[in-house]
Amino acid sequence: MTIPSTSLPSGDEMPIVGIGTWDLHGETIRHSVRSALEAGYTHIDTAEGYQNETEIGDVLTDYNRENLFLTSKVLPSNLNYDSVVESCERSLDELGTDYLDLYLIHWPNPAISLRETLSAMEYLHDQGTVRNIGVSNFSAYQLSNAHHISNIPIAVNQIEFHPWFQRSDLVEYCRETDVIVEAAAPLARTEILGDETVNELAEKYDKTPAQIVLRWAVEKDVIVIPKSASEGHIRENIQLFDWQLNELDHQRLNEIDLGQAVYDTPVRDWTDEVYGIPE
Repeated sequence: MTIPSTSLPSGDEMPIVGIGTWDLHGETIRHSVRSALEAGYTHIDTAEGYQNETEIGDVLTDYNRENLFLTSKVLPSNLNYDSVVESCERSLDELGTDYLDLYLIHWPNPAISLRETLSAMEYLHDQGTVRNIGVSNFSAYQLSNAHHISNIPIAVNQIEFHPWFQRSDLVEYCRETDVIVEAAAPLARTEILGDETVNELAEKYDKTPAQIVLRWAVEKDVIVIPKSASEGHIRENIQLFDWQLNELDHQRLNEIDLGQAVYDTPVRDWTDEVYGIPE
């Protein structure tokens, strides 16, 4: 299966469906990534903070690197200049590659200058180590700051996005500034799979609830990176391109927005290893 792609400012093509790898480790992540690649995925999303890049790298040795789109992210605790460069080099070493297709700031860190961080990202880009740069979990205000500072286009903003958390103002700002929206947790970490409307549409279209939600997102030109350890679900999650939601059913999903996040909440423990910002 060939997965459609979207063009980044550099001209690189980014597949619109990828495999997410958050919270998967050991043989589980090896099996997940291998299953995804065998099913036709070429886009793999990981991060320094996921602590699974070595395992992913083990799998990638059996595949042609030039056919893959690899994304990683730098922890917010490592956003000073030298640490960004060191984090990237460490990710490259663990993944067994000499470049990343996309490198993201995983979370903003108010304690470290964004100018310093983006200067390091620019250095990595100029070295050819990173082909595209972007951000993750940035608000419109934070993204606006990044646009003002960066000499390299901000290609992507990876955010929590799903029918319960549609973030129309942020998505609109990304569109206005030519930033690709990428949905982290596009299935609301499976919580939305129990939604009544989603299940009614799944029955109507003879699709899984996950396929309904993912199809809705790609119809909005949003990149999706669903995570799964199930080979069956991994295959189902890319079977999105020979059917579509009709306009009324697409609108039904638009109308279930609750403004309800599963992880990007205003109050969080910034000392948690996911964020890595010490007290």
